[in-house]
Amino acid sequence: MQTHNIGLIVAAGIIALIIALFQYTYKAKNRTKKNLLFAFLRFLIVFALLVLLINPTFRKNTYYTEKPTLVVAVDNSSSIKHLNQDQSVSQFISNIQKSDDLKERFDIKYYSFADDLNDSLNLKFDQKQTNISKALENLDQIYKSTNAPTILVTDGNQTYGRDYQYSSSTYKQQIFPIITGDTTKVTDTKIQQLNVNRYAYLKNKFPIEVILTYSGTKNIDTRFEVTSGKNTVYSQSISFSEERNSQVVNFTLAANIAGVLKYKATLIPLENEKNIVNNSKSFAVEVIDQKTNVLLVSELTHPDLGAIKKSIESNERRSLTIINPSLVNDIEDYQLIIVYQPNTRFRGVYEKLKNSRKNYFTITGAKTDWVFLNKIQDKYRQEITRQTEYYLPKFNSNYGTFLLEDIGFEEYPPLIGTFGEVNMNSSYDVLLQRNIDNITTEDPLLATIEQDGIREAVLFGEGIWRWRAQNYLDTKTFKSFDDFFGKIVQYLASNKRKSRLNTISESFYYGNASIIIKAEYFTKNYEFDRRGSLNIVVKNKETEASQTIPMLLKNNSYEADLSSLASGNYDFTVTVTGENISRSGSFSILDYDVEQQLLIADVTKLKQVATNTNGKAYFINQKDILIKDLIEDQRYLAIQKSKENIVSLIDWKYLLMIIIILLSFEWFMRKYNGLI
Repeated sequence: MQTHNIGLIVAAGIIALIIALFQYTYKAKNRTKKNLLFAFLRFLIVFALLVLLINPTFRKNTYYTEKPTLVVAVDNSSSIKHLNQDQSVSQFISNIQKSDDLKERFDIKYYSFADDLNDSLNLKFDQKQTNISKALENLDQIYKSTNAPTILVTDGNQTYGRDYQYSSSTYKQQIFPIITGDTTKVTDTKIQQLNVNRYAYLKNKFPIEVILTYSGTKNIDTRFEVTSGKNTVYSQSISFSEERNSQVVNFTLAANIAGVLKYKATLIPLENEKNIVNNSKSFAVEVIDQKTNVLLVSELTHPDLGAIKKSIESNERRSLTIINPSLVNDIEDYQLIIVYQPNTRFRGVYEKLKNSRKNYFTITGAKTDWVFLNKIQDKYRQEITRQTEYYLPKFNSNYGTFLLEDIGFEEYPPLIGTFGEVNMNSSYDVLLQRNIDNITTEDPLLATIEQDGIREAVLFGEGIWRWRAQNYLDTKTFKSFDDFFGKIVQYLASNKRKSRLNTISESFYYGNASIIIKAEYFTKNYEFDRRGSLNIVVKNKETEASQTIPMLLKNNSYEADLSSLASGNYDFTVTVTGENISRSGSFSILDYDVEQQLLIADVTKLKQVATNTNGKAYFINQKDILIKDLIEDQRYLAIQKSKENIVSLIDWKYLLMIIIILLSFEWFMRKYNGLI
């Protein structure tokens, strides 16, 4: 209690005494012994009320003992079960939970981990990935300001993430690894790594690189094979020795069929080899038959032709052929026709375009015969002035036919086109508007048109080679311009119609990877709609089992995580609630469990972790030694702490009850004696 409060309480006692004596002694007509009782009661009441008004505070210290925290983190990945250690780990945890000595010494907290950390022990040993480094980082954040030694029950085999051997050096607590699994090095051959591209092109060959390893002391001979179904497509003899314990095999396979081709690579196991799961790996390649052949028809020799050819062929899946209009015979082998500055000699070309219903790209300029072009088609008309004009480009950020970015068009040089107004007579979308000096016009410089299932782009100006050169001057590369022009070519070379619902998925996934199916849903104006309710129905082709999963909105797409699915072939359908819209597809999940590729516990790394953190490594059967060491370790002593509580007298409810009782007693006594 503070000093000035003591003075106030003394003053309150004097005031209460004066009031009591004044009322029952000085003012009293008859002084009896009862007056002294009433004066005493009035003194207590007034004094209590004044003390409440002063409201003094009292400090109270409470003492308690804080035990150190013992963190027990258990590896819940499938490698524990694969190494036949699941029962041993469960028994070890049970013994820890039953240890009265540990409970008396520590406040024990249990966690499990695989690809992430969980604050519970739901041990099934079925997780497909292990990230020990991430688990330690999360625990470090939770117990960064406390004394919390960590028991890490694991085989030490991590499948992804930072190397925990080195990242553990920043861990603030002592780590006591409990090594589970076989520590004896046995003879083993395995496919360490297989590298292959996901995609290949039809009638090409795709390369494959395989790294094979061997642990043992004897010289051995085996065989490496790649099969597709029941057919062996590649085979090679392999020899290993103690010194030559790894080999890199490089070979190519032919992509003769379009679609997803599935293969299985196998390193023939040795006799009595303990782990044969890591001797095989499945992989797949999607063969694409999508090489785009573009035909450019021109009667002129112009720098634009070279720029267009280089831009298109910067993508190896595209090729460009330049031909005179008089030599055009068959256009069926081409996915896109570019018509450069047409005139009357292009009449046959336009007739072939009409008959074949091909998409095409028209580029006009100073030499374009607009009288002919206005007659041969009716989608747009150019005012005939016989004069030319320089048109500066302005990017239309509201262009919605497909996604494009402004690559700096406002800094690009002008194109040369015919002076006069352009009238569009069909549904179109302006990609670039044309400006004359500093005057903005609504006329298109580059527009796309889609009518009756035929797509066309029109560029109302020549000199596009200057744009490609300017892009190089600005960025020291042609990539931005080539990507821009490539997207136009991709749009025109594709016959896919615009859809309000699109799905994004791979043809196949590996079993250890995240399996994410995405969907894009648009309004009728083809604006991304964040209000949609999308569901995906996934059906296993073999078992016919299906499940419906809601898709979650994430950024500018809807997503469904299907990583929990088992290996196999699946069909899927995405639907929108309340809309008659759906999109279907299929994918395959290749059987691959990286946890089963691991044969023995990583003793070296776990011992290094213990050294890095001033801990100690133990084997799973050294439970008693671990408990004894933890209890005897003087770093983990209970700490007595005090807690100071400041309590105000006004919070003491009993004082209020005493005042009420005293007032009631005084009133009763006064009433009984006829003083009221």
